[in-house]
Amino acid sequence: MISSLLLRTSVTLLFIGLLVGIGMAVNQNFLLAPAHAHLNLIGGVLMFLAGLYYRLVPEAAVGVLPKVQAGLHIAAAIIFPLGIAAVLVHGPRYEIAAIIGSLIVVAAVGLFALIVFRTSARA
Repeated sequence: MISSLLLRTSVTLLFIGLLVGIGMAVNQNFLLAPAHAHLNLIGGVLMFLAGLYYRLVPEAAVGVLPKVQAGLHIAAAIIFPLGIAAVLVHGPRYEIAAIIGSLIVVAAVGLFALIVFRTSARA
């Protein structure tokens, strides 16, 4: 079930994001704060909201499009923050990872918007 996958993945990524935040606080090194914030927002908050929508509007989870959206969202929630972290730690030669991750985020959110617009009027 797509909603369960997204809900479980989101709380896992949120937990990891919180651990990263605690690690930064313990070390008083906040270099990775932007990666931490994007992991929590995209991986924790946005993914959880998508999972809730699919749970509340079950017809939204039917078909190939929601599966593609969920896969893209999970990939984006991992690749984008890692790309940001790579740029912060290793420099601009890793910008391509952050760029690819951001484009995957846009694709996932765009597909989700399409799904919401197609199904929210019926809900």
